[in-house]
Amino acid sequence: MLKRLSSYAFVLMGLILFNSCKKEYESIQSIDEKKLADYFAKNNIAAVKDPKGTGFYYQIVTPGTGELFMNTDSVLYTVTLKSLLNGTTYYTTPASGNLANRVGYTSLLQVAAADPTKSRGPISASLSSISTAIRALKPGGSAKVFLPSYLAFGNNGEASIGVPSNDILEITISTLPGKSQAALDDSRILAFLASKGITNAVKDATGLYYVVTQAGTGTEQIDFTSLLTINYTGRLLDGTVFDSNNAGTFVTNLLRPTAERAGIIPGWQVLTKFRKGTKVRLIIPSIQAYGNNVENNIIWENTPLDFDIEILEVAN
Repeated sequence: MLKRLSSYAFVLMGLILFNSCKKEYESIQSIDEKKLADYFAKNNIAAVKDPKGTGFYYQIVTPGTGELFMNTDSVLYTVTLKSLLNGTTYYTTPASGNLANRVGYTSLLQVAAADPTKSRGPISASLSSISTAIRALKPGGSAKVFLPSYLAFGNNGEASIGVPSNDILEITISTLPGKSQAALDDSRILAFLASKGITNAVKDATGLYYVVTQAGTGTEQIDFTSLLTINYTGRLLDGTVFDSNNAGTFVTNLLRPTAERAGIIPGWQVLTKFRKGTKVRLIIPSIQAYGNNVENNIIWENTPLDFDIEILEVAN
């Protein structure tokens, strides 16, 4: 009889704890809902509730033009995450690049860690609200998503970008008018060249631009397997230096990386056009650089790059 009572007591305690947790969870939902309602009323925002009833809201800021995005469409876009309550910005897509994906795969973001020594990676929440908002837009359109904390980072927050516990997010999504990353990169590079007064850049068939500042005098033909000793400095288009080696110690071939070996970005393969002694500036579109990936916690997705390169030695 004592054992049976102990079992009943254990079950009863479990039910009490479960209901207590359930009430706490429900209270977070109701608290967030009230904060959102107050915010909408105060700011005269006519937000639309997620049609699936998950709990987030969105507002179309500008509808865009053309046809509504479908899940299978490619989309170029930017995102800003900030606190609805205090306006703190936690993440914004840098102006030097943009995000790009199929609409159905836009739920994950890659963000810079608060600690720059840590690598960037997908944040630990599935922000399906982003793809929902994009599907309500046409190219060039923008929207805001109002995401309650329990659908964002919850009680744990997200330390990598500084989001505290139970913070409601305002997410601004802006889609770009075009769907071609190559065309967007080209327009960015042309604007960069114009801003620098560079009028003698040559466009390669791959889409990159180069300016020879010193012609080489070497006789060795360069191919992908040649060993090149080079000096180089790599910059973003805003002038930020992300890598350099000007000590005459960097040696590389022009092969692409594989699982077994390191390699260079595709844009560097244009060096086969030149000879020992050449000094050349390369302005490389993102599709010939790191594409939709991130590198060194500095180079963001779809970012064109600017290199100064000097070919010191060539060995075949």
